[in-house]
Order: sequence, then structure tokens, then C-alpha cells
Amino acid sequence: MIPDYGREFAGRRVLITGAAGVIGRWTAEAFHAQGAELLLSDARAEPLAELGEALGAHTAVADLSTADGVAALIAALDERWRTADILINNAGVYPRTPLATTDRAAVERILDVNVIAPYQLAQHVIGTMTRAGVRGCVVNLTSGAAKRPTRTGGVYAASKAALEMLTRSLALEAGEAGIRVVAVGPGFAPGSEVSELPADHVAKMRAGIPLGRTSGPHDAPAAILWLCSGAASFVTGTTLDVDGGRTAGDFAPAAGQDGSAT
Repeated sequence: MIPDYGREFAGRRVLITGAAGVIGRWTAEAFHAQGAELLLSDARAEPLAELGEALGAHTAVADLSTADGVAALIAALDERWRTADILINNAGVYPRTPLATTDRAAVERILDVNVIAPYQLAQHVIGTMTRAGVRGCVVNLTSGAAKRPTRTGGVYAASKAALEMLTRSLALEAGEAGIRVVAVGPGFAPGSEVSELPADHVAKMRAGIPLGRTSGPHDAPAAILWLCSGAASFVTGTTLDVDGGRTAGDFAPAAGQDGSAT
């Protein structure tokens, strides 16, 4: 469960990208429950509008794979608040394509959404926070793939590794202004893909998680809220993996659990 932070987040201005996805939606719901004011963004207009209506949140449709999309979101932020107290860079794309057959356009799209857009948004928000004297927080959503790539996700893994290093670099630059920059690596959450995941794939992923379950609606949001709270005021430039131990190392079930010896 997510702790009640009292009025710590009441009225705080929170910008969340990729809000129509499962992690983005859970995070938006968690901040809403704490009384935060939300600006939610996604490239998908219909689910974004539904979420915005459900939470009474401001919304901005933006395709972060394009320079125009990033500029449009920055303009929407400037018009609404001038700055934010918290930026959650959650938007990301994960096409499964082998390195040998991934063309330049696909690589550029992955890097644009997963690295360039978070950088540009963080650059802008850190600048506006600094000028306004806001001691805010930027949270970048990364992945265990930054540490454990898969055969068909090499470019995605590289993009998330770059995002983790970007997190550390931004933290070094923003620290003097009292602004913290951190990353969260959510665990595997069924439904986080655009398409429905096959049951056998979900079972295979679950089997590789030491704690024996997939990520639920409170796991990543609880970590994100804690990192954005005063309780984590001395935490910056680091990545918190909230994945049930999946990135800790290779894991196999104990003998007999799956009907075979290990």
C-alpha cells in the first residue's frame, strides 16, 4: 500500500508523460489520491482524455518522438503553470527488433522518446524550477533492461542505460539549486505493452522474479512518491529498481517448484 503523506503533495504540480500507459496511470492515480495537481501527457488522445476526466486533471496530447511534440508539451506546461514541482518522465517505446534488422528510423524513434524527450523536458523544467526557486524533483522511468538486455531489445536497453547515466549527470548539475533527479526501474507489469501479452509470456516473466509475482498498482508509484517526498530529501543521482529482485541476477525456481531439478 502507498502511505498517506498527509498534505505534503497537496497542490503540488506534477507533470507525467506516458500517462495513459499502465505505470503512468497508476502513478497519476497515486498522486491524485495525495491531492496533487496533475498535467498528464500521452500520444494517445482517447485514453488520455478518459484518464484526465476520471482524475479531474489537465491533459496535453503530445507525440514525444518529434521535436514539435516535445515543444507542444513544454508550451502546455508553460501556459498552465510556468513550472512544475515534480516531473515524471514515464513515456517510452519498446519495439522488439533484432539489432541486425533495426533500421536507422527505428533507432532514432527509440532514442527520441526514451532519451532525447526526457532530457529536453528535464532541461526545461530544471531551468524553470531554478528560476522560480522551486526545490523540485525529476523522476526518470528506466528499466531492468539497462542492466540485462534481451536478444530483441538491444536498442531499447541502450536507451535506458543512457537514461540512467543522464539521470546521474542531471543530478550533478541540478543539485546546487536543491533539485533532485532520480530514476525508478519498475518491475514487469502485465498490460504495460500496447498489445495484450500472451499468458505463457507472463508466466515466463513471473518465473524469473525472485519474489514470485509481477508488479502491481502500488509498487512503482509507492517508490516514486517516496522519492519525491521530503523523506528522500538526501537521495539524488541514483536508480531504484522496484522489480521483485529480477535485476539482482539470474534466478531459477527451487528444485521441485516447476517439476524439475535445478
